[in-house]
Amino acid sequence: MQQTILVTGATAGFGAAFARRFVKDGHRVIATGRRVERLDGLAKELGEGLLPAPLDVTDAGAVAGFVDALPAGWREIDVLVNNAGLALGLGPAWEADLAEWDQMVATNISGVIHVTRAVLPGMVARDRGVILNLGSIAGTYPYPGGHVYGATKAFVEQFSLNLRADLVGKNIRVTSIEPGMVGGSEFSAVRFKGDEKKAADVYKGARPLTPEDIAETASWIIGLPAHMNVNRIELMPVCQASAPLAIKRKE
Repeated sequence: MQQTILVTGATAGFGAAFARRFVKDGHRVIATGRRVERLDGLAKELGEGLLPAPLDVTDAGAVAGFVDALPAGWREIDVLVNNAGLALGLGPAWEADLAEWDQMVATNISGVIHVTRAVLPGMVARDRGVILNLGSIAGTYPYPGGHVYGATKAFVEQFSLNLRADLVGKNIRVTSIEPGMVGGSEFSAVRFKGDEKKAADVYKGARPLTPEDIAETASWIIGLPAHMNVNRIELMPVCQASAPLAIKRKE
């Protein structure tokens, strides 16, 4: 069954992989993001199955009017993928740039809740839908330098679970997808402000997951029976595991 899927942050990484996989699966994709030229490139690549729709999820006014501004025939969104998000910096909290903290909160938290609030009423009215929120293992396992990024992803998990609490008895599913190490995206390059060496060193000697792996997972979730909800799913490559507790010993 063809579905209309809204993907935020579709200009690279996970978002572009989601768009490609969903169109391949026979669905229609509304691809959003700030870089219009990349959205247009996706549209040329994927054809009529993809609608490029520029959107900055941190612009609350634009988000509020987004669904009504879509072309006729695209406004009934069956699946929302809250993918837009970022990590900035990896230094200790006391040295962090407050502007970077604010940007992570604005994108990873406010962006998610505003887009969800814009789309959810239509799903409730039609009594069907799927919401996939992109969390992270950083929301479960703390690590040095993860402070606000990890906290935003912990919010995503709890927000997802609380949405399910509100939606009990309705035919709307909500899943928090929580990947570990994933290469092949702009995640580390953004975190290190374009320092390609630092970004590459994150994956040195490891075989991380790929954006296509995450898209495969999303495709599976969407295709499950409509009565079956995956509350949260945690993914790691085999080269990664949750760390032992840190112990700082004196020399």
